[in-house]
Amino acid sequence: MLLAHPAVLTDLMEQYETLRTLHADEGDEAVRRRMADIAYTLCVATGTSDIDAALVVARYRLPGARVEDDSLLSA
Repeated sequence: MLLAHPAVLTDLMEQYETLRTLHADEGDEAVRRRMADIAYTLCVATGTSDIDAALVVARYRLPGARVEDDSLLSA
């Protein structure tokens, strides 16, 4: 599987978190579509099928990431 560069993952996570904080899911069609596109891209980049898992995996792949319990990633 190809792995996204950490800078790409960081950018996508920041965009997604910003949109989520601003409640973009309640915005107009263009904003909702942008949020969905970012979520989809994160899922593809991390090999996951839902945004929550994608965010966990993306954070784990960043430099300096530590996971105390590796079983969290076996889902």
